[in-house]
Amino acid sequence: MIIKRKKTREVRVGKVIIGNHSPVSLQSMTNTDTRDVKSTAAQIHRLEKAGCELVRVAVPDEKAARQISYIKNKINIPLIADIHFNHQLALIAMDQGADKIRINPGNIGDKKKIKEIIKKAQSCNIPIRIGVNSGSLEKDILNKYGKVEAEGLVESALRHISFFEDNGFFDMVISLKSSDVLTSIEAYTLLSKKCDYPLHLGITEAGTEFQGSIKSVLGIGSLLVNGIGDTLRVSLTAPPEKEIEVGKEILKILHLKEEGVDFVSCPTCGRCEVNLIPIACKIEKQLKCLDVKKPLKVAVMGCVVNGPGEAKEADIGIACGKKQGIVFKKGRQIKKVAENKIVSEFINEIKKMI
Repeated sequence: MIIKRKKTREVRVGKVIIGNHSPVSLQSMTNTDTRDVKSTAAQIHRLEKAGCELVRVAVPDEKAARQISYIKNKINIPLIADIHFNHQLALIAMDQGADKIRINPGNIGDKKKIKEIIKKAQSCNIPIRIGVNSGSLEKDILNKYGKVEAEGLVESALRHISFFEDNGFFDMVISLKSSDVLTSIEAYTLLSKKCDYPLHLGITEAGTEFQGSIKSVLGIGSLLVNGIGDTLRVSLTAPPEKEIEVGKEILKILHLKEEGVDFVSCPTCGRCEVNLIPIACKIEKQLKCLDVKKPLKVAVMGCVVNGPGEAKEADIGIACGKKQGIVFKKGRQIKKVAENKIVSEFINEIKKMI
């Protein structure tokens, strides 16, 4: 199966293109104090190394807004300023070289202030993400639907889009975030039929690493399978690097990003004759420390039922049994390894390949 993605408008954020069938880009957001340039830049460097392609920073006050240029000079990926309530912070952030602005027009207030943001973005040639969030939906829309509904999120987004278009601004990315997975899926699906702006996917306030990852995989993955989405952020109550890790896996599993390790391992059963669970976990952990750019399928299998077949189909695999493992490369058996040497020998063979 090949996912057929919906064609959307092209929006440039620094050197990254969002939309128009460009690869789905990965985003995250720092959790450092933006006023602390050193710690913020250090965290962004870790995100870059993890595979982050765009990064957002909170801009709570003027001092934070004025640090944008200093942070940007220390990093290599586009920098997005996250603005709420105070439109002046958006204007300062753009003057300081932000590559993109994220606002929720509903909490900016007076439309004159939003017009100032639009005018500045036009003059600086900077795109804007309109972020509609279930936690800050306009009161009249809440009153109309009685609670947060997908239709209400879409109505809010279309209202903002119309206002921006009426003011001659079309360089937009749109997000419709809810902590409820089904509401998010429905909202993005509805909006994708009503506009052709690129969509930023995410499940807001998804939770800690375990639950948040599951919610994000279900919500973001369901939309991507149906060709919806141009960029994404996995929102976790966890270090930001974890967001990129989960996001990369989503894209790899759906064959939307052909790079890195595709790790396959069996669930184990009573036929297993080695202690496979710790072996697989150690191999997976060590793989994360390797710089694997090209696609590499790795299989760690525990018995004779599916083990040899899966190991042969992988780029490199090991089929275990009788206190030992047989290593396969590109379908060819290359060696037998004792159980206590499986991890070290297998990782060494992978290092030879990369």
